[in-house]
Amino acid sequence: MSVDLGVTTDMAVAAASSAGVCIRPLLRKVTDRLTGAATTIPLPCGSTREKVCPSCAEKARRVRMQQCREGWHLTEDPPRHNAVDQDEDLDVDLEEDQDDDEDGDDAGEPVEKARRVRSTRHLPGFPDLPVLPVEDRTIGKAFTDEKTGKTYRPSMFLTITLPSYGKVIPGTGVPRNPRSYDYRRAALDALLFPRLVDRFWQNLRRAAGYKVQYFAAVEPQRRLAPHLHAAVRGAIPRATIKAVAKATYAAIWWPPIDEVVYENDYLPGWHADLGGYLDPDTGVPLPTWDEALDELDDEAEPMHVLRLGAQVDIKGLLGGTPDSGRAVRYLCKYLTKSVADTYATPREDDDPDDVDPAAVAYERHIDRLHREVRWLPCSPACANWIRYGIQPKDAGPGLIPGQCSSKAHDREHLGLGGRRVLVSRQWSGKTLGQHRADRAAVVREVLQEAGIDAPDADRMAADVLDTDGQPRFVWEDVPVPERDYTTVIAQSLRQAQRWRVQYEQAKALAAQRGSPPVDSNSATPTPVALGAAQLDQEEAWNAC
Repeated sequence: MSVDLGVTTDMAVAAASSAGVCIRPLLRKVTDRLTGAATTIPLPCGSTREKVCPSCAEKARRVRMQQCREGWHLTEDPPRHNAVDQDEDLDVDLEEDQDDDEDGDDAGEPVEKARRVRSTRHLPGFPDLPVLPVEDRTIGKAFTDEKTGKTYRPSMFLTITLPSYGKVIPGTGVPRNPRSYDYRRAALDALLFPRLVDRFWQNLRRAAGYKVQYFAAVEPQRRLAPHLHAAVRGAIPRATIKAVAKATYAAIWWPPIDEVVYENDYLPGWHADLGGYLDPDTGVPLPTWDEALDELDDEAEPMHVLRLGAQVDIKGLLGGTPDSGRAVRYLCKYLTKSVADTYATPREDDDPDDVDPAAVAYERHIDRLHREVRWLPCSPACANWIRYGIQPKDAGPGLIPGQCSSKAHDREHLGLGGRRVLVSRQWSGKTLGQHRADRAAVVREVLQEAGIDAPDADRMAADVLDTDGQPRFVWEDVPVPERDYTTVIAQSLRQAQRWRVQYEQAKALAAQRGSPPVDSNSATPTPVALGAAQLDQEEAWNAC
C-alpha cells in the first residue's frame, strides 16, 4: 500500500526509524463532541525492544538513563513516595525491589507461621555476614580532603555475576565441552536469579549500615549467564562488599525435580468438578502444591541453592565526572536488546559458505540452554510442575508443560523473565512516569520562552468535559479495514520534523538572549535540572 505521494510503507518506516518516530503506532479515532470533528491519532507503541520499534525502545532507554543520573549522586535523601513503578519493563526488568526483607521461604530463613516455616539453619559452605545497625539514611558518607578542604561524597559502580558452569572458549562464550557443561544449573540460576539479587541487596544493607539505594541493569554475559551492573549511592568498603557477595545465597525450598513423571502425550488431564489434574491411568488427583510442600520433612535439602560467582568488580565514582557519565551509558547499553540477541551473530542460511562456525556454535549453545529453560519450573505456579507429578500452585485448566505463560521460558529471554532494570524505591524519589513528564517539561519551557506554542499536554484528553458534564473527546479503536499505517506514519514524521525545527529555533533564541546554561549534572528533582542540553534532538521534539 502506498499514499498518493508515492511513499511506500517500507519507505515511511525507514524514514520514521531514522528520525526517531514510532514505526508501529497504535491508532485511535478521537471524536470531538463539541465540533463533531473526528481525528485519527497515532499513539507511540511504547515497546522497549529494538527489534519491535527502535524509536520507542531508544526513547525508553534514554528515560532510564535520566532516572539513573538523577538518583545516583544525591547529597540529600530524596522524598519518599508510596508509588512503585508499574510501567512495562524493558523486557525483563526483573522483580520489583522489595526494599526490605522478602519471605524467608525462598532463602532458608523463618517466615510467618501462617504461611510456612522452613529450616532456619545456616547452610554449610557460606560464611557469616557482617551486620551493622541500619541507619535511616540513603546517602553515603562524605569525606574531606585535609589538604584542600574539599568535601567528596563518592558513589560506586558495582558488578556481580554467577559462578562457572564449565570452561568456555575465551572470547566466544561457547562451552569448551558442551557435554560436561552444567546447563541444568545454569538454567535454574537464570530462572531464579531475581531471588539471589534480592537477597544480595538485603544482606548489603545489613552489612553497610544504611539503606543502600541502587539502579541496576541485568545483562547476560557472553556465556549467557546473567550478571548485574549497578550504580550504588554511597561508598562501601570493598572488603565488605566482597564479604557480602561470598556469604549471599538463596535456598529454594520447593519439591524435588529429580524425576520426570509425565511428558509428551502422557499428561494428566484437568477435571473441572474436582478442580485439579488427574493421573491419566489411575484417575487419582496429583498432589497440590501445598501437599507437595507438606511432604518435605525438616531434614530435606533445598531444591536448589543459588550463589554468586567469585568475580566482584567495584569502582568508586564522583558525580558530574566523565567516568560517571560513561557508567550511565554502559548500564543502559543493552536494555533495548533481547538476551539471546545481545551477543549472537545472525546466520546467513541462504549461503552455507558464508556461515561462521563460531556463530553456529554459539547458536547451538543458546538452543541447548533454551531446552533446559523451557522445561524447568520458574515459579510455584509454573505449568512445568505437572511434569514432576505436582499440581502448580492455584492451578487452573489449560496448563501444559513446556508452555508456561512466563516469558522467562522463551528463547529470547533464556530465563530472565522479569525486569531488566531494578531500581530501589528511594533512588530518585520519582516514578518512571514522573521522569518522563520532567523531560517533556524541559522542552515546553524552552519553547514557551521563545514564544512558540508548545503542544498542549492535555489536548484531546479523555477527562476534558463538555458543557453537559460528559467527556468532550471520545476515544475509539480504529477498525482494521480503516487503518492506513503508511499515511499515519508519514503524518507523524512530518509533525516530528516540524517540532524539531521549532525546538532548534527556540534553543537558538535562548542562546542569543544569553540564557544561563543549566547544570546538567545536577541531581535536584526539578524539571529545570535536566537541562535542555540533556535531551537529544530525536527526543526533544517528541517529548511533548
